[in-house]
Amino acid sequence: MQITDLLDRKSIYLGAKVSSKEETLDRAVALMAESGKIADVETYKKGVYAREEEGTTGIGEGIAIPHCKSAAVKQAGLAAMVIPDGVDFDSLDGEPVHLLFLIAAPDTADNVHLDVLSKLSVLLMDEDFTNALKSAKTVDEFLSIIDKAENGDAKQEEIPTISEATKKILAVTGCPTGIAHTYMAAEALEKKAKELGYAIKVETRGSGGAKNVLTAEEIKEADAIIVAADTQVPMDRFHGKKVIICKVADGINKAEQLLTRAAEGKAAVYEAGGDAAESKETEGKESVGHQIYKHLMNGVSHMLPFVVGGGILIALAFLIDGLLVDLNHVPQYLIDKYGSVADVKSNFGTLTPVAYFLKAQVGGVAFSFMLPILAGFIAMSIADRPGLALGFLGGAIAANGKSGFLGALAAGFIAGYVVLLLKKIFSKLPSALEGMVPILLIPVFGLLITGAGMVYVIEPVVGFINTALNNGLKNMSGANIILLGALLGAMMAVDMGGPVNKAAYVFGTAQIAAGNYDIMAAVMIGGMVPPIAIAIASLLFKNKFTEQERKAGPTNFVMGLSFITEGAIPFAAADPLHVIPACVVGAGVAGGLSAAFNCTLMAPHGGIFVFPVVGHAAMYLLALVVGSIISALLLGVLKKKVVA
Repeated sequence: MQITDLLDRKSIYLGAKVSSKEETLDRAVALMAESGKIADVETYKKGVYAREEEGTTGIGEGIAIPHCKSAAVKQAGLAAMVIPDGVDFDSLDGEPVHLLFLIAAPDTADNVHLDVLSKLSVLLMDEDFTNALKSAKTVDEFLSIIDKAENGDAKQEEIPTISEATKKILAVTGCPTGIAHTYMAAEALEKKAKELGYAIKVETRGSGGAKNVLTAEEIKEADAIIVAADTQVPMDRFHGKKVIICKVADGINKAEQLLTRAAEGKAAVYEAGGDAAESKETEGKESVGHQIYKHLMNGVSHMLPFVVGGGILIALAFLIDGLLVDLNHVPQYLIDKYGSVADVKSNFGTLTPVAYFLKAQVGGVAFSFMLPILAGFIAMSIADRPGLALGFLGGAIAANGKSGFLGALAAGFIAGYVVLLLKKIFSKLPSALEGMVPILLIPVFGLLITGAGMVYVIEPVVGFINTALNNGLKNMSGANIILLGALLGAMMAVDMGGPVNKAAYVFGTAQIAAGNYDIMAAVMIGGMVPPIAIAIASLLFKNKFTEQERKAGPTNFVMGLSFITEGAIPFAAADPLHVIPACVVGAGVAGGLSAAFNCTLMAPHGGIFVFPVVGHAAMYLLALVVGSIISALLLGVLKKKVVA
């Protein structure tokens, strides 16, 4: 099937003038509808927008390829727009889009839209081709340019086969959602290999599955292999070969560098590791930052259900207690039960039977799994299944000790690399003892080493930091109250449940007993800002968050209003260098404003549900809104766009 077979003259618009991405998509859908290939325009349009929510189809260099496969499509088709002045399309490179192709494909098993998309991606890699399309004066000229390029591409001199060449390079390209990148990387590598005189074969692993699959014989004869992928690739087949592993974007933008390295043999020899092959593919062959990101994502994705589910149930507990118990006039039966008014307030969230069930027996239990799950699946990402038990142990020690969230992060990486070290040590044992390694030796020695590292290294260091911070806070208590409020608010957002957060919280609760209720107000508002800010940012700046983060983001409104700062942890763990500073600034502003407004709080927890006992509640709410908006705007500025 040819690209021109799918392009109806009615669906080509040259000289388009549009002012926004939404207007551009709406106009493109209307063009597609004019061809008569859409049975239900609204359903198709929703599908186009849904695909855009997964990640922008603005692939860079002024090009966008939105697409949708839907039962609303009667016949496969294309619509095209040339936008001379350009339009902001949230493209990966931030540049305006001047050339757009919209794809419509029926919901059939042949995946025709993927085939067409791959052809388009290949052609659009040619700058002369795209410039010619942008300069076309008539629809006929536009179609003629595509026809000549497509037919000419088929007649090009082929790259020498692997068996003929002196330098034999293989490559694999793949991306998780951005289909175009798979084929654009393949085209860039093939084109540059031809210029350099190398033979190459590229296996593409797009949404339509693996194509042009590498054979065992080709792998055996290859001088080097390039894996340019942001998704898992079967790696065991490359055991003993020189392999370069990089992001799919590098395959597009750094094709010459990758091919030169491969031809010169400047690549590490890949060693498969059985069950751990998928995790070992990253070891020592890509940037440290990329490795850490992948491991963190594995921990965060498994932790998220516990954070969201447990957090919502805890929030419901606070809501129920807030509706049924008046903390301004504590019932005598509760005072008799808990011993004093202060003790009643400290148990807010578990005062009524239903609240106790939701918080103490279900939600709190689910929440308690958060840090062990985080550490366990970080370790599993590094060392596969043997790392899971060690990570769980380290995370549990962090959760029950002083190190908290930061300790769990450390535990995950310690556990993973301890397993890799033990595997290397035990690989020298006689073959008769190999069966004991995964079921006996690694669990016993691994748990011992990880536990010792957490108990005797991580916990004492963080405990020392905690003590130092507490002493520093006490020395500041008589100084500038606004500065102290800002400092405490900021500290609540630094590690979101970790040692710095706990230091501020413990200081705040201690001040309640001393009658300094303004301190606890600054502490709680600082802990409420990060989740609320993330929820706002996930709605305002959707291109800065992954699909999973966008879905989970709004739940942080509930967590933030309930003073559950930990709701922000998955987002902070995924992008700490940008999320944490943004949250710290907004939380600090909120804490400082709370102190400046002389807001007070007699309850140590509860969020918005204890606002009835807040002094100057209206100003307290204003401080919360201002701090949350500041953090949300900073998130929009600091965070990078998500690569599709």
